[in-house]
Amino acid sequence: MDTTIAQLGPCGVPSPLDMSTVPGDMEGDYVPDTARVRYQVRYGTGCDLPADMSFEAAGPRQSIYFDPATTRAAIVTCGGICPGMNNVIRSAFLELTYRYGVPEVYGLPYGYAGLNPACGFAPMLLSRDIVDHIHEHGGTMIGTSRGPQLPEVMTQFLLDQRINLLICVGGDGTLRGAKTIADEALRRKLPIAVVGVPKTIDNDVLYVQRTFGVSTAIERAAEILDCAHTESRSVLNGVGLVKVMGREAGFVACGAALASQEVNLTLIPELPFSLDGPGGVLEFLRQRLERRQHAVIVVAEGAGQDLCEAAGTTDKSGNRKLGDIGLVLKSRITEHFKSITMPVDVKYFDPSYYIRSVRANSDDAIFCDQLARLAVHAGMAGKTGVVIGQWNSAFTHVPIAMATSGKKQVDPESPLWTSVLAATGQPRRFPAPPVAAAR
Repeated sequence: MDTTIAQLGPCGVPSPLDMSTVPGDMEGDYVPDTARVRYQVRYGTGCDLPADMSFEAAGPRQSIYFDPATTRAAIVTCGGICPGMNNVIRSAFLELTYRYGVPEVYGLPYGYAGLNPACGFAPMLLSRDIVDHIHEHGGTMIGTSRGPQLPEVMTQFLLDQRINLLICVGGDGTLRGAKTIADEALRRKLPIAVVGVPKTIDNDVLYVQRTFGVSTAIERAAEILDCAHTESRSVLNGVGLVKVMGREAGFVACGAALASQEVNLTLIPELPFSLDGPGGVLEFLRQRLERRQHAVIVVAEGAGQDLCEAAGTTDKSGNRKLGDIGLVLKSRITEHFKSITMPVDVKYFDPSYYIRSVRANSDDAIFCDQLARLAVHAGMAGKTGVVIGQWNSAFTHVPIAMATSGKKQVDPESPLWTSVLAATGQPRRFPAPPVAAAR
């Protein structure tokens, strides 16, 4: 894994931030380019990597590449909306304008379409009045869209607009698009820095411990699970069934189940499951209802796709369209209990768009502020093709090529998943031995 960060050129401009290089002097410090964050902090686990495997540490540099007085910056938000997007826009603007003194910062409307003149969207010059209260609202005030644009067109647009620094806010597809721009600019030897801020509720970006929006999504999903619990326990054999976001990763389902502590069954994309048979989900649910007369199920949207009718198409980002596993489960549960003449009352909740459209909670708001300012530091230092990450509780520079080389998923051997099993009382897998869970 090559963790080297591309650099536009030597940094010969003194930073205007007026920070310190002396630890312990009660002043905020610059971060030297030699500072590293270890990839692995634990040893003796049986899958050790080289001890010197590390990432470049994120943070403000004492010398920077761009002269702030002649720099123009832009921010673009892409993909589905997510709690915290406006926070990132606002904090990046404030850092660029008031800390670095960059005179012009633009918002590029409607995702990468805003970098294609043929789409007809003019850049929006941001101001303090425009961004002042946007963090109080969900969504993105500059708009978003899915789908790529030609890198030659987007790079030429940035050159024509004299934009030196582009901050791309989004998930896997957005970061792939950012890499194409960075690569094209490097190929043409253009002084354009491209920096990614990882945004996805699914939390599936590789080598990034956490993406923004996840904390808020888990908090709101847990509230829905508590409502599902209230519904289910209020009737005989009530089943509260909640579908949450998570195409290929079950982090929100796992986190919400642990936060709520009222979930009896968590289904995630990483672990296939069987509905039928003595060790299947339906038999587990029957035993649970016989014991307690109610149950709560949380399922990630990408789980159990083998049970759904294939949509056979993709969205504009190239993602396979998913079947609705929530409706499949509701139907199969209803049919099964009717066939065994056992009453059941299924209440189905699908809060996906509600969860992703709310404003960021306090935890995400703080995190977004940190990511945005670190993205500015990286860009002003001339770093490009980089995404701001967090690893082992430290902020890092991750090459976009690494971050987009696959998808991060829940590890079935991890403390996260074993904690879910302990909290729900469900078997390790379905089909599972026909033994009732002891809860």
